Amino acid sequence: MNDFNFSSLPLSKTMLHNLNEIGFKAMTPVQAESLPHILKNCDVIAQAKTGSGKTAAFGIGVLNKLDVKKFRVQSLILCPTRELADQVAKELRRLAQATHNIKILTLCGGVPFGPQYGSLLHGAHIIVGTPGRVLKHLDKGYLSLKDLHTLVLDEADRMLDMGFIAEIDRVIAHAPEKRQTLLFSATFPEKIMDLSSSIQQNALNIQTISEEGANQITEYFYEVAPQKKLSTLVKIIAYHKAQNILVFCNTKLLSQDVADELYDAGIDALSIHGDLEQYERTDVLVRFANKSCSVLVATDVAARGLDIKELGMVVNFEIPQDEATYTHRIGRTGRAGQEGLAVTLFTSRQLPEMEYYRNEIRRFDNVDTLDEVEYFTLTPPNVTIVLEGGKKDKMRPGDILGALTGEAGIEGKDVGKIDIYERQSYVALERSVAQKAYSYLKRGKIKGRTFPVWVFGQPELIDVETEFFWK
Repeated sequence: MNDFNFSSLPLSKTMLHNLNEIGFKAMTPVQAESLPHILKNCDVIAQAKTGSGKTAAFGIGVLNKLDVKKFRVQSLILCPTRELADQVAKELRRLAQATHNIKILTLCGGVPFGPQYGSLLHGAHIIVGTPGRVLKHLDKGYLSLKDLHTLVLDEADRMLDMGFIAEIDRVIAHAPEKRQTLLFSATFPEKIMDLSSSIQQNALNIQTISEEGANQITEYFYEVAPQKKLSTLVKIIAYHKAQNILVFCNTKLLSQDVADELYDAGIDALSIHGDLEQYERTDVLVRFANKSCSVLVATDVAARGLDIKELGMVVNFEIPQDEATYTHRIGRTGRAGQEGLAVTLFTSRQLPEMEYYRNEIRRFDNVDTLDEVEYFTLTPPNVTIVLEGGKKDKMRPGDILGALTGEAGIEGKDVGKIDIYERQSYVALERSVAQKAYSYLKRGKIKGRTFPVWVFGQPELIDVETEFFWK
């Protein structure tokens, strides 16, 4: 049996201290199984589900062998989506926060190319990105992988599903043959094994799905008439009383329509899909994660990389294309020991398809048995304030928290998640203190400066007398 203590690994004292500081008390199964081999520079292909600690598994390995004094790209981590790349980069920075001068750069599409090129000119140790944008920088000669020693493919099965194999092959052609290659995947289909054999050397096959335990999810299936789908969705949200809900649709057009209809029905909802600009996607994801939006309506592709630790309910407004996608969707709820709830809507014409889903656990109930809730609305507990200052301005969460709990006189318990990006900072505040916080930030100073500030929220909360501006 593996030792689950990080101290059993050949890690630096700095890394061990930081792991303890950020709450990594013991290794998860995938970390315990893979890290000893990763630290020995072996190729590894690991099967682990979302939320199992796989980012730290390869992240600790990548950071452990990094030569900080050598300002060259030493590790490349490829992800299927911008959101997952951002999530991975954020986790790597957390793991590396006790080591000075490590530069981690994200290269993804949907944002201007020029600033990325400018950042590359200043060098980086680790690149996290999507295959297409990384390849574009390689082809133009802006990015060099000649010093690369570790290549990671995160959610490799999803990248293959999304048709990235040709781009991955072209990226790998720029990398040295002598390198460590790590593949992490939620499933082990045949094409993943084929990919492993073509890009890895004697890879160790690690599977920890059985050790991680199943999410505790209650699954409901409701038959509904097509014209009553939206009203049924509202009824289900009202009945089950979940405070944050992820709704899946199969197309971006329907995702936007459903979000708009929910909003008009008094349920605070946003949509995320491929037509949004990157800054719009960031706005939406931050607001959903910090509890200033109650419902997120998304397509499968847009929702990948979404990491919400306490998600009350997942709804399949449209049935997924296969059961693997269904499992991936509902796996967003019931995580970290919490109980989860999953609801799937289907029509009478889809009854034959439902036979594949029937088992002794899933509940096929009559939606008419649900109690009606009159005049139902769902308003999120928090409001997001945006400061036009971020990492470029040396902004830190503690700077904002200190200003709000100091001169502004707001209690710490009323300040939620603080997200710092390159040029903006997002602050979640309990709704009752948002106006007070805005009024202070509009005129007060952080790090000796006053930053432009605006607020996401509902128009009906406008208070002209205090110049409270809701965007």
